[in-house]
Amino acid sequence: NSELSMLPAPEAVRSVDALKAILVAREYHEIVSYSFVDRAWESDIAGNLEPIALKNPIANHMSVMRSSLLGGLLDALRHNLNRQQARIRIFELGRCFIRNADGIEQPERVAGLCYGSAFPEQWGAEAGAVDIFDVKADLAALCAPLPLRTEAAQRNVFHPGRCARVFIGDSFAGWLGALHPKWQQQYGLPQAPVLFELEYTSLAEKTRPRHREVPRFPTVRRDLALLVDEKEPAQIVIDRLRQVASGKSVEFELFDAYCGQGVESGKKSLAFRILLQDTQKTLIDAEVDAFIAEILQVVGEKFGYKLRI
Repeated sequence: NSELSMLPAPEAVRSVDALKAILVAREYHEIVSYSFVDRAWESDIAGNLEPIALKNPIANHMSVMRSSLLGGLLDALRHNLNRQQARIRIFELGRCFIRNADGIEQPERVAGLCYGSAFPEQWGAEAGAVDIFDVKADLAALCAPLPLRTEAAQRNVFHPGRCARVFIGDSFAGWLGALHPKWQQQYGLPQAPVLFELEYTSLAEKTRPRHREVPRFPTVRRDLALLVDEKEPAQIVIDRLRQVASGKSVEFELFDAYCGQGVESGKKSLAFRILLQDTQKTLIDAEVDAFIAEILQVVGEKFGYKLRI
C-alpha cells in the first residue's frame, strides 16, 4: 500500500479561504448565488450582448450564464432590504462565463457590495452613508501588501462620476464604483450601493516577506501644496511625484484637496504629506529643502505644477 500526502500550499499564492477571511474581518457576509441569470440583466447591466444561453433553463429569468457576479449581489441586496435590513455588506467568490475565440472562458472573481451607513449605529461616529472611498479602503486591505491604485473610468453599470478601474501593482484587476442612477431607480433603491469586482488571479499573488533592518535615523516630514489643473486626477499627480523621486526613500500622501477662494479659476490645490528618510545619516534642513526645490522644479517644467503659497 502506498501512502498519499498533500503537498504544502505555495507560499507565494494566497488561498481562497485567506481572501474570504479578510473580507469577513471587515464585516462582509458571504453569499452564494446562481450562475444562471436573466438575459435582460446580462445585456442591459453587464453589457454582454452575446451571453451563453442554456438549452434547457429552469426558469425564464435564469436562461443565460452570468458574465459578472454583480447581478447576484444586487438581488441579494433587494432581498435583504425587503426584510428591513438597513446596513448590508456582502461578497461572493465564484466563476463567471464568457465567450471567447477558443470557446468559453471561466474566470474566477471576487465581488462585493456595500449599502447603508459606513459604520454600525453608535455614539462615537456619525452614521454617514458608505461611499466609494470606504470600499476602496477595504480593497486596499484585501490586496495588501501589494499596492492598490485606481483610475477614473466609465462602465454602464456604474455612476459616471463615481467609477474607477482598479490596479494591483501594475496589473488591471477589476472595477469599483457606485451603482448607476438608472439601475438604482430600476431596483427601487433609496441609496446607491457601492460595488466592486476583481479577478481572483490578481488577488491570489502574495509577496514573500523580506527582512529589513529597523531604520536608525528619523523621518523628516514636509507638507507641500501644488496648484494643478482642476480636471487632473490626484492619482496622476501622485504617480508623477513618485516618478520624479524614484530611487529615494520618500513617501507621498494626499491629505487635502481644495477649489475655491484663493485658487485661480480652472485650478485646484492638492496638499501632500512628504516623508523623507536616509538610511545612512540624519537629514539636515538644507538637504530636505534642496530635495523639495528639485521636485518643484521638475514637476513645474514637465507638468506645469506650481507651488501654492
